[in-house]
Amino acid sequence: MDKRILGSGLEVSALGFGCMGMSQSFGPNPGDRGQMISLLRAAVDRGVTFFDTAEVYGPFVNEELVGEALAPVRDQVVIATKFGFAFDDQGRQTGLSSHPDHIRQAAEGSLRRLGTDRLDLLYQHRVDPRIPIEDVAGAVGELVAAGKVRHFGLSEAGPGTIRRAHAVYPVTALQSEYSLFWREPEEDILAVLAELGIGLVPFSPLGRGFLTGRIDQATEFGAGDIRATLPRFTAEARAANQAVVDLLGRIAKDKDATPAQIALAWLLAQRPWIVPIPGTRRLERLTENLGAVQVELSADDLAAIDDAAAAITVVGARYPEAMQRMIDRS
Repeated sequence: MDKRILGSGLEVSALGFGCMGMSQSFGPNPGDRGQMISLLRAAVDRGVTFFDTAEVYGPFVNEELVGEALAPVRDQVVIATKFGFAFDDQGRQTGLSSHPDHIRQAAEGSLRRLGTDRLDLLYQHRVDPRIPIEDVAGAVGELVAAGKVRHFGLSEAGPGTIRRAHAVYPVTALQSEYSLFWREPEEDILAVLAELGIGLVPFSPLGRGFLTGRIDQATEFGAGDIRATLPRFTAEARAANQAVVDLLGRIAKDKDATPAQIALAWLLAQRPWIVPIPGTRRLERLTENLGAVQVELSADDLAAIDDAAAAITVVGARYPEAMQRMIDRS
């Protein structure tokens, strides 16, 4: 597996592994915990060194799963996790919280659940408008000085917020959605990251599965599948957005690849400091995703994709309004 550098020195595999779906958001959770542990270890065997989790996934249980799976290879991998939400006594999410005291408490909880002595990359999961980002960066910087955290990251932060945080403590990576299905980071985020030397970690690089070509207008989402609540995944939106998948399919046929591999290869070709984190629960999908690293897209291929994509209008908002309000644009 090729390696890439995030920020000023965090080396990771060119493709990471997003672990959220093993514990929530995409229908009933897998009943066989051992199978998920085996899949994560299979990813390591295939060269993946970058694994993404968060305290809110579950909540809490995803970190425990990832920690158990990666314990035998802890020194070979980079584990990223996130803080930024408050929880009640029953562990239910109650809103945003990035007060420095809460950050320290969240970090201790993540260390315990992951069974590790350091967090390789600690992100603020969502920007908390009540807490100055300078205070957040300072608190994480103190955790770095204490040896509990190695690198600081932000998630879904706007350009001004990124600059302000980076001025206090260097930001290694920004995690935000980016794909042929959602290209908003191209408007101003990519330029800021390039200027400051910050890596980008795209989540949902396959458009929550839509860009794989295995979801269509007739697909029915089961109980617990977040896509049933997203405007972009209504039956009407899926029918309209099929043009994006058709585009990937045409390129994939020419490259003897799959639409998912073309979608990931397109992301990898955008910048050398972009590291997508596709997730899966199935070994065959892991193998398919990792095959994207071997797909070569020429400058002509990329130009053709961009020209064709420019003629397609993606239908439907990314999130419902309540979720969208949590995204920082400042």
